[in-house]
Amino acid sequence: MVDRVTKESGGPPGFPLLGDSDFGVINRYGVFNPEGFDGRRVPHPAVYVIDRSGTVVWKFLSTDATVRAENEDVVMALERTRNE
Repeated sequence: MVDRVTKESGGPPGFPLLGDSDFGVINRYGVFNPEGFDGRRVPHPAVYVIDRSGTVVWKFLSTDATVRAENEDVVMALERTRNE
């Protein structure tokens, strides 16, 4: 994912990405998709904004693999968290 973002945007993302090959975090957050997508084992689309104290302050979750969080919504949640 980092390689793809770097290639498409000309630089790495400005935030860490989580690799979860054993599905530990996916299962912990309850977003595992038992049906999969295109023959792959994948989570449901989800975005969590977690503040420095570890509290989830915003989340997006969809059971439809084609529906994703809007970038503007994620940025607004991040900005609110930064200002608190």
